[in-house]
Amino acid sequence: MQAERAIIAAALDEFAETGPQGLCIEKVAAKAGVGKATIYRRWPGKEDLLLDAIAAMGTPLPQPKGESVREDLAALLDAMGRECGDPRWARQFALLLGDGVAYPRLLERYLDTVVEPRREVVRAVLLRGVATGELREEANVEAAVDMLTGAILARPRLGRDQLDRGYARRIVDELLIGLASR
Repeated sequence: MQAERAIIAAALDEFAETGPQGLCIEKVAAKAGVGKATIYRRWPGKEDLLLDAIAAMGTPLPQPKGESVREDLAALLDAMGRECGDPRWARQFALLLGDGVAYPRLLERYLDTVVEPRREVVRAVLLRGVATGELREEANVEAAVDMLTGAILARPRLGRDQLDRGYARRIVDELLIGLASR
């Protein structure tokens, strides 16, 4: 199990440095302190290794408290924003922007294990807001999920300060003005 964790960590580091096309099993093995055979016993190739490595990065978001849509969304977006500083997350984001075309299984796994579970947490908060009357009944929840998560994910890619702690709250506040019950 320790060897597997070391291999996953090394694969994620290599992925962050080189992307999927540059990932080399020999380099992963050297970084992990294992032989190539140890990797090939567990994974038939680099794409299979990356599939499991990406799945391992799917850390959970904070559990929404359920008291306020505004507070829950701000906490979720703030957590997402902190992750964006990790180069491994930046490389994963690149999958959505082009690398994924060459690695469709990898992109599908990323979407299924990382992206969609996060979107579902945000979606659930918004739907709760509609149910409690905090948000308009006709609010387009899917568009709101796109706007909230997209604003957080895109900011570091645009060269903006990713450490701006108030950004998540400002995004939530601006969006809620448009979704608020009238």
